[in-house]
Amino acid sequence: MSSLNEMKCCDKCWHDNTNQCYDLIECLNSEPKCHQSEECKSLLESKFAKLRYEKVEHPVIFVGAGTCGLGAGAKKTMAEIKRWLMVNDTFAEIVEVGCIGLCAEEPMIDVQLPGKSRIAFKKVTSEKVEHILNSMFDGKIPLESVLGQHKSETSENWQNIPFLCDLSFFSSQTRWVLRNCGIINPANIDTYIAYGGYKALSSALTKLTPVEMVQKIIDSGLRGRGGGGFLTGKKWKMAQDQKEEQKYLICNADEGDPGAFMDRAVIEGDPYKLIEGMTLAAYTIGASKAYIYIRAEYPLAIDRLKEAIIQAKDAGLLGHNILDSGFSLEIVIKKGAGAFVCGEETALMHSIEGKRGMPKPRPPFPTQAGLFGKPTVINNVETLANIPEIVAHGEKWFSSIGTERSKGTKVFALSGNINNTGLVEVAMGTPIKDIVYKIGGGIPNGKEFKAVQIGGPSGGCIPASHLHIDIDYESLKTVGAMMGSGGLVVMDEDTCMVDVARFFMDFIQRESCGKCIPCREGTRRMLEILDRITTGRRTTKERATLERFQSIMQLKGLSSVIQDTSLCGLGKSAPNPVLSTLRWFKDEYETHIYEKKCPAKVCKDLLTYSILEENCTGCTICAKKCPTNAIVGSLKHPHYVVMDKCIGCGNCYEVCNFEAVLFE
Repeated sequence: MSSLNEMKCCDKCWHDNTNQCYDLIECLNSEPKCHQSEECKSLLESKFAKLRYEKVEHPVIFVGAGTCGLGAGAKKTMAEIKRWLMVNDTFAEIVEVGCIGLCAEEPMIDVQLPGKSRIAFKKVTSEKVEHILNSMFDGKIPLESVLGQHKSETSENWQNIPFLCDLSFFSSQTRWVLRNCGIINPANIDTYIAYGGYKALSSALTKLTPVEMVQKIIDSGLRGRGGGGFLTGKKWKMAQDQKEEQKYLICNADEGDPGAFMDRAVIEGDPYKLIEGMTLAAYTIGASKAYIYIRAEYPLAIDRLKEAIIQAKDAGLLGHNILDSGFSLEIVIKKGAGAFVCGEETALMHSIEGKRGMPKPRPPFPTQAGLFGKPTVINNVETLANIPEIVAHGEKWFSSIGTERSKGTKVFALSGNINNTGLVEVAMGTPIKDIVYKIGGGIPNGKEFKAVQIGGPSGGCIPASHLHIDIDYESLKTVGAMMGSGGLVVMDEDTCMVDVARFFMDFIQRESCGKCIPCREGTRRMLEILDRITTGRRTTKERATLERFQSIMQLKGLSSVIQDTSLCGLGKSAPNPVLSTLRWFKDEYETHIYEKKCPAKVCKDLLTYSILEENCTGCTICAKKCPTNAIVGSLKHPHYVVMDKCIGCGNCYEVCNFEAVLFE
């Protein structure tokens, strides 16, 4: 049972049978109704202030324990914190939180001392814990490890320490979906409610009909935060209009795109927002059962969801007769096996039904005949996480930012050749350049920006010449890309765009369900062409040489066929990475095909190795490491490479200590 239900202040506030407050959430967030309303509200606000750690009576240490933090060593950091507290006979509360978004600085901890604001430290490995805690508990700040402090209105802020909200990574963001991530305890529903959670659900169940709810979402302009960008309210209205008694809601948390981790981080950091959003969506369309389809490779996110569902039920915010409204909802977690195709909604439904995950033709659409043949709405995590914000703050508030046809914010997983990798949320219409340079901190090691892959395998590459383009559904299509679920992979000057296209095509071909010939065979042929383009200097036969010259024309033709005739959206978008790289980096394809060279020196089979005579000391190390005896020469005399024997393994380059081996 949630500790909220222990906050009893008067008998008339409570159910006789369930021992639960009638209007707990409403009392906190709107006009209280009970006869001792002011005392009740004062008591609860005091308790909630403690849950928000506005003022602390003892030290509190927050540990970023999302998957990224744990991968960086947060578990060892936490163990060292506990050891330090025990050795120093010091008490401090340890709170595990999700990722605040700046994955590049993990593992991260925050320390909050009585009377002072919460201060964040970066890259806190177990070896740094002792120094940081010794300094903090002595009243000294180890500046070399400081990231910034949380701005506080109830505690004294630290002098000469930057605020997190002023750092370039955060200052250019608009964090609505990610508002609580890295701040609240994701294992405690009371904390979520203390930060305004479930205000939207209480308001909707007591003041809005399902018809009014769907109109609110339509007026907000919210579009599905997946590949299609379909209007969420319109989809809900289609399901709402169906007369079937049984309807279903599905949350698609099966993010399979390379470089995407938005859903995972949101669930790990704030699972209650998703649960509340799903409850609101189910109430709107009339669904009594909902599924969360999540990949089994997300064990921490699954654990967070399980605990959140249990706590929501215990608090009367999920399950039977939610908040005494007459509305009931059951949420079931369905673990997927990691098939990329199950991100497609009809394949996803087949998987939930216990069948092989394969798409089916539409119509009928899921809103007409979906899961088990019943009307079904499918939205992804980010879409549903926006719903509580829209209901709580209003549709005009949500649509006040963004572009004409793309409202609100968008969450991106920022990765690749970028200084500040992590999770970011920006207003629609933000230029990609701002994400890369203001939020992402630019390209490491002084390298030049080359391209950004947006939308995963179904998306496309955007070159430096279009770095100014705004983030919205329509503008991205003009440059051959798409919003997709939100993966954003940055590439620098050392990236081979042909190799990038080959990587994504290899992924798509392996993940094809094989049901339709255009996708199954077409992607295979495209991959074979890319293989021929990126290999062949040493192994190419005469006929294969001719095929290389024909390849660039065949790629375009194959792409058109696949786009026009594939069964599902994943198949239709499969050629996008190839088409976008062909469009913006055609010169690289031509260099690979006509000159048999890789300008970025990535495609190993196209590299030629030589030895610079004036630098070679004749140490013989390269000759000893060559697996094919392609390097010849005598001791203390310059060596040379026999090209017919060289297989391009690069061993000679790696072992040479005199910069005598060259490759191009």
